[in-house]
Amino acid sequence: MKLSVKHMVCNRCVMVVEQILNDTGNLKVRRVDLGSIELEDNLSNQALTELRSELKQKGFDLLDDDKSQKVELIKTAIIQEIHHQSGRKGSNENFSSFLTRELQLDYSYLNDLFSSIEGKTIGQYITLQKIEKAKELLVYDQMSLAEIADLLEYNSGQYLSAQFKKVTGLTPSKFRDLGQRRTIDRV
Repeated sequence: MKLSVKHMVCNRCVMVVEQILNDTGNLKVRRVDLGSIELEDNLSNQALTELRSELKQKGFDLLDDDKSQKVELIKTAIIQEIHHQSGRKGSNENFSSFLTRELQLDYSYLNDLFSSIEGKTIGQYITLQKIEKAKELLVYDQMSLAEIADLLEYNSGQYLSAQFKKVTGLTPSKFRDLGQRRTIDRV
C-alpha cells in the first residue's frame, strides 16, 4: 500500500514519519521517502484513521485524491532538486523537462493541475523555493550572492537580487543582516 503525505520536505520529516510508523505498532514498512510511505500490507479503515490522526498531530496530512497526490509529487520533486540537489544540476535539463520525465506526464497538464490546486504556476513555486534556498544560504553567510545565484541557476547575482527583492521586499544584503527564514513546507 502506498500513501502520499503532505508537508514532508526534509530528511527530518522522513525521520519523524518513520518514528510515527514505528510507534504505531504492527505496520510493516517497506520504505519512507519525501512525500510517501510504502507499506507491505493494506491498512484497515481504523488503522488508516489512526495513522492519519498521528500524522496530523505532527503537521503532516495524508492525501486521498489523485490530483492532490500529483501536486505533492511535483512539490517533492522541486524541493528535492532545489534544496537537496538530487541530480538535475549540471545536466542542462530545465524543470519542465525534469518534471515531465519524473512524473511521466505532459508539463502543460502538470502546470494546469498545479495551478488549479495551488493558485500559482509551477514556475512561481520554483521561484519561491529558490528564494527560500537563497535565504538559507544568506543566513549561513558562507557564499557570495554570485555563488548563490550560480548554485540556484540564475543568470547573475543581479537577477537573483531582483527576484529576491520582488518576493521578499528586501534586498539580499538587508535580509542577511536580519537573518530571518520560514520553513519550506509553508512556501
